[in-house]
Amino acid sequence: MSSFPTSELVKFSDLHPKPSNVTFSYGTAGFRTKASLLDSVLFRVGVLAALRSKRLDGKTIGVMVTASHNPEADNGVKLVDPRGEMLENSWETLATNLSNAETTGDFIQVVKNIINHQKIDISKTANVIIARDTRPSGPGLVAALEDGLRAMGAVARNEGVKTTPILHYLAGKKAPPLVVDCANGVGFFAAKAMGEYVNSVLPLIPHNIAINALGALNNACGADYVKTSQRLPPSLVSVLHPGQRACSFDGDADRLIYFYLDDRSQFHMLDGDKIAALVANFIAELAKGAGLDGKFEIGVVQTAYANGSSTKYLSERLPVQCVKTGVKNLHHAAEGYSIGVYFEANGHGTVLFSPSALSILETHQPSTPAQSTYLSNLIALSDLINQTVGDALSDMLLVEVILAHKGYSGLEWDSIYSDLPNRLVKVVVKDRNIFETEDAERRLTSPPGLQQRLDDIIRKYDGGRAFVRPSGTEDVVRVYAEATLRPQADGKSQTFDLEIMFIPNIFPELAFRIAGLVYDESGGDSSKRPKEFL
Repeated sequence: MSSFPTSELVKFSDLHPKPSNVTFSYGTAGFRTKASLLDSVLFRVGVLAALRSKRLDGKTIGVMVTASHNPEADNGVKLVDPRGEMLENSWETLATNLSNAETTGDFIQVVKNIINHQKIDISKTANVIIARDTRPSGPGLVAALEDGLRAMGAVARNEGVKTTPILHYLAGKKAPPLVVDCANGVGFFAAKAMGEYVNSVLPLIPHNIAINALGALNNACGADYVKTSQRLPPSLVSVLHPGQRACSFDGDADRLIYFYLDDRSQFHMLDGDKIAALVANFIAELAKGAGLDGKFEIGVVQTAYANGSSTKYLSERLPVQCVKTGVKNLHHAAEGYSIGVYFEANGHGTVLFSPSALSILETHQPSTPAQSTYLSNLIALSDLINQTVGDALSDMLLVEVILAHKGYSGLEWDSIYSDLPNRLVKVVVKDRNIFETEDAERRLTSPPGLQQRLDDIIRKYDGGRAFVRPSGTEDVVRVYAEATLRPQADGKSQTFDLEIMFIPNIFPELAFRIAGLVYDESGGDSSKRPKEFL
C-alpha cells in the first residue's frame, strides 16, 4: 500500500458507523462496554493496529477481543505491543480520539493526523495477530476488526479463541538466534534438548560440541575462558556477528557468561554481575507493578570479586550483601531474604524465593488488570528458575525472558552500568596458608602489615580497589584489582612466575604492584622476579 487508502477506509467506515451520543475511552484494559455498542470501535481498532505496526516497521501487534471478568453481555478490545506488553500510553489517546470521530469524514481526518504526527510510512507492511474469548458477541466484533485491517491492507492472523496471556505471548517478538558455547561439555545435551521446545521463539545455535574429543573440554572455550580472558573463544571469531548475543556454559553447565560484539566488532562481556543486575532490577519492577511494595524484601548477594560499578548500581536500588567466595556462602546468605538474588562474577548463581514469598504471591489479590499481569509474570518467573543450584540453562532462559520482555539487545543490557576496568591474576606461591583474610575475604590479616602496604598502593589510584585471597585448592594467591581510569589499569605484557589469567597478558598497573608485594611475601625467587618488581 503506497498511498493513503481513502476509498477503502470510506467504504468500510460507512459499514461500521459510530453510534450517536456515546463516548468511548481507551483505559488500562482497552475499550470495554456493552457489546452492542462496539462495532465501530472494533473496525477503528483494526485501522489503528495496522498503523501501529507500520509505525514499528512491521512488527506484530496483538489485538485481544475480551471483556475479561465483565458480564457476558459486555465485550471489549485491547492492543498488545510487539514485546507482548500493553499498548504504549501515548497511543491510548490516539485510540480514544479515533473511536470518537463522529462521522466518516471526521474519522478519515483523524487517521491522516495520526499518520502525519507519528511520521508513519504507510507503504510499510502491517502485521496483526487476533484472538478472542468465548463471548457470543466475539465473532461479529472480530469481523468488524478484520474490516479495519483489510482497509489498511494489513496481514492478519486470526488465532480464534485463546486466553489473553496466550495472545500476549503470541504477539511477543521472536528472539534473534542465540549462539551457545557448550564448552565441549555436557551442556550440549541440555541445550540440544531444550532447543526442541524453544527454537520457535528462541533459536539456539550450539557451538563447541565436541563432547567425545579428548582434551576439548573447556579448552579455549566455555564460561571460565570468556570470563578470565575477556575475549571470544577462538572457535566463535568467525561465527558471531556484530549485535548478535552469545553465551558460554562451563564444563558441567552451572556457570553462564554472556557476550556480544558491538557495531565495530568490539567484544563486550556480560558476566554474573551483569546478570544479577538485570535479574534483580526486573524482579523489583514486577513486585512494584504487582502492588507488592513492602510485602517482602528483595536482596542481592555478591562476593569481593563483584565489579564496583555493579555493587554501586545495585546498592542504590536494593540491599546488597558481600560474603566469602563460594556458592554455598552466597546461597546461605540469599536464604535470608524473601527473594534473594545471587550470582558470582564467574556466572554461577540463581534466585531463591522463600516459602513466605511464594505464599504471598499465591494469595495476593491485585487491584487492577495491570497488577494482575505483573503478578502473573512474577509467579511465572519463580517457576522458570532452578532454585536448588546455579543452572546455566535455566539462567539462560531467565535472561532471555527478561531481555525479550524489556526489548533489550546486548548493548542496552550492557549500558545499565559501565564496569570499572579490572584484572584478575594469580600468583604461584610456596605456601598459601600464610595468607589469611577477614571482611568477606576483602582484607588480609596475615602476613602482618601486608594489608597496610596494600592500602598505601591502592589509595594512589582513582576508584582503586584490590584484594588478595588464597586459593582453596592450589598453592596460588588470587589478586583482583580495579580502578576508574583505564590508563591506570593497563600496563606492559609480562611473562613470569605470576600466572596471568588474561589473554593477551596485559597486566594492570595496580594489580601488578600488588602482585609484586604478594610475590615478595611468598618467598619467591628474586632472581626470577621481573625488573618491574624491583
